[in-house]
Amino acid sequence: MLSYWRQYLAISPFYLIFTVFSFGPVFYSLYLAFQRYDGLGTKQFVGLQQFEFLWNDPVFWLSIRNTLVIWVLSTVPTLFGALVLATLLHSVRRFKGFYRIALYVPNVTSIVAVAIFFGAVFSNDFGLVNAILGVVGIDPVPWLSDPWLIKVVIALLMAWMWTGYNMIIYLAGLQAIPQSVYEAARIDGAGPVRTFFRITIPIMRPIILFTVVVSTINGLQSFSEPQVLFASNAANQNLGGPGQAGLTTLLYFYQSAFLDNDYGYGAAIVWAFFVLIIVLVVINWRIVQRGRKS
Repeated sequence: MLSYWRQYLAISPFYLIFTVFSFGPVFYSLYLAFQRYDGLGTKQFVGLQQFEFLWNDPVFWLSIRNTLVIWVLSTVPTLFGALVLATLLHSVRRFKGFYRIALYVPNVTSIVAVAIFFGAVFSNDFGLVNAILGVVGIDPVPWLSDPWLIKVVIALLMAWMWTGYNMIIYLAGLQAIPQSVYEAARIDGAGPVRTFFRITIPIMRPIILFTVVVSTINGLQSFSEPQVLFASNAANQNLGGPGQAGLTTLLYFYQSAFLDNDYGYGAAIVWAFFVLIIVLVVINWRIVQRGRKS
């Protein structure tokens, strides 16, 4: 290995930067989770007190419930819609490149810009959606004040952002399936629906597993969407909208650490949430793998 020291030296800047700015802060946050620290004074070791308070904190559990509901409302339609769109796009003969770009553009659009756009479209008083509903004689809907509708709007925003990304992955998987498999199915008399569920889904299962895991990780980390929708900052701490219906766990971490200057408790929140993400990823992995074995 010593004979390759020049090559290792050439790539060492990446690992140094990663250690200093990514790997190091991760372990420092774990250290802070056992401290009481406001960012200016001296750190005070408190052991597991932060986690004990976390366990009895109703706002933390509210944020967990909000995050899980938003995750389910966004992930299920996103993955199903992405698979349907990929299947339709796979059968298109003309303008396939245009459709790919058009459906993928939301994923590369600034999430802040998208959140501002959704906030304007679903505004209670002057939103485009309520204006359209008024034309057909339907009363305005309180999209950004009703607890459940707040979650629906955030989930729609996330689904709009991530459907194209998952669609591209599914499309790549569909293009890797030999056409001879579908031809054999048609000869045996299988229709489009039966072919989709009996051939496409089983072959695509490893790719679906990948998108489920990635969507679980991304979906549970919703932060910018509710923050921008409800203009949450140091001057306006109305985090998550009315009744904190859109308060996600990462948004609560942001409030605790950077608005309340309680960095130790913020670190405890994010580490507890990290454990929850790992548990949910493992559960999703086992569910999809069990279906694969069956």
